[in-house]
Amino acid sequence: MSSNAIGAIAARVPEMAATYVDVQRRAELIKAGALQNAILNSANFSIIATDEKGIIQLFNVGAERMLGFTAAEVVNRLSPSDIHDPGEVMARAEALSIELATPINPGFEALCFKASREIEDVYELTYICKDGSRFPAIVSITALRDDFREIIGYLLIGTDNSVRKRVESELTRAMEAAEKASRAKTDFLSGMSHELRTPLNAILGFAQVMEAGSPLPTPAQKRSIDQILKAGWYLLELINEILDLALIESGKLTLSREPVSLVEIMLECRAMIEPQAKKRGIVMSFPQFDFPYVVSADRTRLKQVLINLLFNAVKYNRANGTVAIECTVRPLNVIRVSIRDTGAGLAPEQLTQLFQPFNRLGQEASVEEGTGIGLVVSKRLIDLMGGSIGADSEVDVGSVFWIELGLTAPMLMTREADLAAHSAPQPADGAPRDLVLHVEDNPANLELVEQIIAQRSDLKLLSAADGNLGVEFARTHQPRVIVMDINLPGISGIEVMKILRADPSTAHIPIIALSANAMPRDIKRGLDAGFFNYLTKPLKIGEFLHGLDAALAFARKSA
Repeated sequence: MSSNAIGAIAARVPEMAATYVDVQRRAELIKAGALQNAILNSANFSIIATDEKGIIQLFNVGAERMLGFTAAEVVNRLSPSDIHDPGEVMARAEALSIELATPINPGFEALCFKASREIEDVYELTYICKDGSRFPAIVSITALRDDFREIIGYLLIGTDNSVRKRVESELTRAMEAAEKASRAKTDFLSGMSHELRTPLNAILGFAQVMEAGSPLPTPAQKRSIDQILKAGWYLLELINEILDLALIESGKLTLSREPVSLVEIMLECRAMIEPQAKKRGIVMSFPQFDFPYVVSADRTRLKQVLINLLFNAVKYNRANGTVAIECTVRPLNVIRVSIRDTGAGLAPEQLTQLFQPFNRLGQEASVEEGTGIGLVVSKRLIDLMGGSIGADSEVDVGSVFWIELGLTAPMLMTREADLAAHSAPQPADGAPRDLVLHVEDNPANLELVEQIIAQRSDLKLLSAADGNLGVEFARTHQPRVIVMDINLPGISGIEVMKILRADPSTAHIPIIALSANAMPRDIKRGLDAGFFNYLTKPLKIGEFLHGLDAALAFARKSA
């Protein structure tokens, strides 16, 4: 190429560069314009811009579609507050005044107050359309500023919130319906529990009285009584477990998480299970604790789980077998309680079906009765307490069922020491007898408690068939302890208890609730109301007398 040609090209370079820059700038402007047009013409968002005084200057296609106004009808004529619900605008002004401790005038100032202070603001208000119809909207507000940071207007970007509100409303209605159904189910379960337990109380109570009566029953009578008791306790177990499972599945079962001494729980379980094991020739071995291990759990429910596992280990064991309980501390401050038996064991396919309701894993035809619910309830309870439960097994060798719970700080007082603090010796022969007032409208229950108390030479019984009579007897005779049914004619046992608590002459008397209302919420409600103790029907005579003795000891100590 000649030097002249090169020179000519070089001379045009500045011109060509300028042309290139100009083309690029025009492309950017075209692109920016296209973006601006796309935003302003969006039909899905209302875009409204105002001047610094709040008068609308821009009203896009989306705002026209949503609100029914044309841009010409609102630009330089209306403020955004004119198309919002005035009551909501006033409420927003009052809320902002409290939130920011600043007086705020209702209207446009209330809508834009936070944005003017460079606080990001998104709010929900109702838009009012040209035809008077309304719809909920979510609006975002941004303050527009010039190069000197002075406010020159506001930009409001809104979207229709009707669909979300409709879904929320439907969800709320569905939740309310579910809650109503759940309450109805809980009320039904509570009522069913009461109706089933009331006749069972008479059946099991009088069977226990006959078993220990004088003269003792004949061998034939004893066998019949044993069958009544066996069937009755089995039916009670079935009722309890079905109700427990129903409560858990409905989410209505509440547990208290507290420090619980594993040593104490084991001692109590041992006292309950070991006699059953000895009857079957089963040898049980419990761990010797060198430290008072304390777990975070619900005391009553943990005991329920352990008793269920221990009783299963005894019930499904072989003759003259063994049950070994072991406790081991595992990583992450967890303790495992293992219950090892020498039963028939479970096949791998049976292990996979362990925690299925009403599945007895082939034991349906065995002589041992069972509900097929106990393990399911145990698993749900341990899960609710934040623990875990599982099993390992080998056919013809035995099974190991275990639970794991988190350890916590040790308790300062054992339950045994606590009980000892409230105990008192039996009165000597010839000492005055303590009066027990029993308030109960069911004749069978009245007679049952009368027969139980008759076996105690240190006690005498006074009965009242309704709440009003119970109040009168309590004030007149000043019993040492009151045993109170809850479902009484006229006024309930809880109302009677409140009347007695409000009267200085009877406020000191410990009152034991004895009721067929045995749902956890019923028990909690009774204890919260002020009952000294809450016992459920069908009553176990030993448990009833133990509770009565605790109340008597407390009354003597407080006298």
